Amino acid sequence: MGHREIYPNPPLALSVVELRHTTTPALSEADQAALKAALGESFPLAKPARRGMNLKVGPAGIAQEALLDPRFMARDTTAAITYRTDAIVVETTRYARRGSLRELLHQAVEARQKIAPADGIERLGVRYINEVRAPGIEGPADWTRWITAPLASVAGLAPDSTHPALSWQGMAVFGTPASGVVLRHGTLEGYAVDPAGDLRRKTPHPGPFYLIDLDSYWVPDQEKPPLGWEIIEERFNETALAAYSLFEQLITDEFRQEVLRRDQ
Repeated sequence: MGHREIYPNPPLALSVVELRHTTTPALSEADQAALKAALGESFPLAKPARRGMNLKVGPAGIAQEALLDPRFMARDTTAAITYRTDAIVVETTRYARRGSLRELLHQAVEARQKIAPADGIERLGVRYINEVRAPGIEGPADWTRWITAPLASVAGLAPDSTHPALSWQGMAVFGTPASGVVLRHGTLEGYAVDPAGDLRRKTPHPGPFYLIDLDSYWVPDQEKPPLGWEIIEERFNETALAAYSLFEQLITDEFRQEVLRRDQ
């Protein structure tokens, strides 16, 4: 697959793999205990993920009940695996390389299929949320030095000479309904991924950043294939590399040299 540079100072805040599958019954307490045992070495902490609220009406009135999905976290709380009735979700704030993320997904799939198997794949999504931070950002126009012109050229637009763009956000979809990349981007302040969230992350100083949020996907266009690792691995590699290829087109050589490679 060729060499892919691993930058010493990447802007990646969160990586997420969502493997949607055919809907299954909710995991029983015995299933959850078996999953915890299977994942225990790498993901020993059980911390359910909230996916919403359910309203119950009874004699005492209306009561709220949290809807929870089984989730298992690494001891340093930088990675988690969540099992929904329709998906396996792997998240990490400490991305090292594509192979490491693929191995986390492999563990998650292997455990699920051993204990409470799902029947078929419906969608594979690999998402990379990047908070691009750079020196000397005093206004939106300064991003033209670091972000490729097709995105940052919005800074050059103005209804008149005294009102340049203060900020911008946008979305673009590349590919087909069966495979492609959804790009969300724009100038923002603070954080795209909350440092106070359940997953611990390296926290930069708050301030202006350029969001590059890449959601690369594959959807079976005919029959739903079985939830087998050989199929998933091949599609994961293709999907993740598509996101990598687009990211490389969205930053300038100056950003690579002065920011991403600065620790070398």
